[in-house]
Amino acid sequence: MKTVSLSGSLRANVGKVDATSLRSKGMVPCVIYGGNEQTHFYADHRAFKDIIYTPDANLVEINLEGGKKYRAVLQEAQFHKINDKLIHADFLEVNDTKPVTVQIPVKAIGQAVGVKDGGKMSIKMRKLKVKGLISKLPERIELDVEKLTIGKAISVGDINIDGLTILHPKNISVITVSVTRAVVEETTVAAATTAAATPAATPAATADAKTPPAAKK
Repeated sequence: MKTVSLSGSLRANVGKVDATSLRSKGMVPCVIYGGNEQTHFYADHRAFKDIIYTPDANLVEINLEGGKKYRAVLQEAQFHKINDKLIHADFLEVNDTKPVTVQIPVKAIGQAVGVKDGGKMSIKMRKLKVKGLISKLPERIELDVEKLTIGKAISVGDINIDGLTILHPKNISVITVSVTRAVVEETTVAAATTAAATPAATPAATADAKTPPAAKK
């Protein structure tokens, strides 16, 4: 997992009034927990580009005034309901010996056979919740979809990553390849064409087939 840096300042006051004031200045109130105590700080919203607005999961090195440093992972980000701006971020402090639970993005690798045959591939779960040591956490979970045919899927139970426990039921589909209307129509037309090309028995032939030969006198 790649490490990115975030610089911030400790909050002198904690509360709604202070948080509103910080947001009006383009700052994001944050909290770090999971260690000996909670630490409240704020950081410029532009500093979150490589933490939130990225397809990968990253380890965050938080540098606060006074030389305080924390290693953490983003646990939750809250956004404004109307303008979608980041308004709060929660970080979990991590160490090398304690497993953590995080959300890791999923990425499909390759082109599925089923897509080449006209099917549609869908990533049902964009992120997977996993648990493991920070040293074992990847930036993303890459799944090879090359052999996926129409009607098949990669489920949680099919994914094995050394040192990680995936915290979802094993039967949950992560990536699927489903049949499309075009494939259904093509199959229907092909079946109709085959049926039309098959010669039908004439009434006379049918009658002859059902009438037993006359007995010889």
